Amino acid sequence: MAQIVEAGLVIALALRNLHKSFGGLSVTSGVDLVVAQGERRLIIGPNGAGKTTLFNLIAGDLRPDRGTIELFGRDITRLPARARAHLGIARTFQIVTLFQQETLLCNVMLSVLGLRPLRWNPFVRFERQETLIEPAREALARVGLAEIADRPLSHTSYGERRRVEIAMALAQHPRVLLLDEPFAGLSAQERRDVFHLLRGIPREITLVMIEHDMDSALDLAERITLLHFGRVVTEGTRSEVVADPRAHEVYLGA
Repeated sequence: MAQIVEAGLVIALALRNLHKSFGGLSVTSGVDLVVAQGERRLIIGPNGAGKTTLFNLIAGDLRPDRGTIELFGRDITRLPARARAHLGIARTFQIVTLFQQETLLCNVMLSVLGLRPLRWNPFVRFERQETLIEPAREALARVGLAEIADRPLSHTSYGERRRVEIAMALAQHPRVLLLDEPFAGLSAQERRDVFHLLRGIPREITLVMIEHDMDSALDLAERITLLHFGRVVTEGTRSEVVADPRAHEVYLGA
């Protein structure tokens, strides 16, 4: 895979002139987005700006009408979501949808299984596979949940479930991690826990995050992209975006 370098930086993710419409409604209109390897990128915008649609396009859950998506220099525009996961894209979702009656460990094991050939073998006893158990426990330890790995998910707090979802993504050893509102619905203490968790993710993983909790998100982000009606309004560092009158007009307020 040929790596693309711009301004001396290896480019992890590059979207070029990306378009997506549903019927007559344009939700992504000529989006250009370049994210460097190891970068912490925040995508903001009002409701309906097209943020989650953009994530769905990157992850392969939707196919663009026009434009290209490149992952470390490889064109993945036409690849299905499962192929993109194997190439290093993982994501979390705005709404947590996990297996409530299963343990935390089982949920993360299923995530690990999704990228293993073992998933095609219906005769293997899932719960005895050390090749799944060990990485799942390691991922739970990374998010501070090792001590409750064998607890049913239904007996955990909402904040703990958010961390389980992040553990499931990290267990796949992603190169690019897409986080869709990781602070949504969390208490103040839970937000602090998730903030420290995300800040501790190693730099070999590139983070792209959608978030409305600006206090937490701005402290994590190195560059910010503001979307409005499916278009990039402005982009830059925190100080550059905050100083841009267009950002205040469409999102940040007076």
